[in-house]
Amino acid sequence: MSLRFFADHCVPVSAIRMLRDTGHEVLRLGDYIAADSPDQLVISKAQELDTILLSLNGDFADIVTYPPARHKGIVALQVRNHPEIIPQLLERLTAYFSAHDNMEHYSGRLLIAETHRIRSRG
Repeated sequence: MSLRFFADHCVPVSAIRMLRDTGHEVLRLGDYIAADSPDQLVISKAQELDTILLSLNGDFADIVTYPPARHKGIVALQVRNHPEIIPQLLERLTAYFSAHDNMEHYSGRLLIAETHRIRSRG
């Protein structure tokens, strides 16, 4: 089974390519709304499209502003101004997505993806 993602404008092309190469569907923000759209519009569009939001924007990891229970899933990539870790982070995510390839697994959850772990909230 494949997953459906909505990639925020800050998600690198390498991440989108990796997800597509492993059989997942990735919709790009710029194909649906303006790249500089407010966060609330971004998360709303992800919901409308029935996708998991994928973003490097740390605001989406704020469970007070974006309670996981209200969303179909959020994956927050924690790069922290170190783009050189992206390949390692993508490797970890690929393994996680392969092990958890059902959209229901992500509903109501926030995943915080770091190079050494993936934390789940919600």
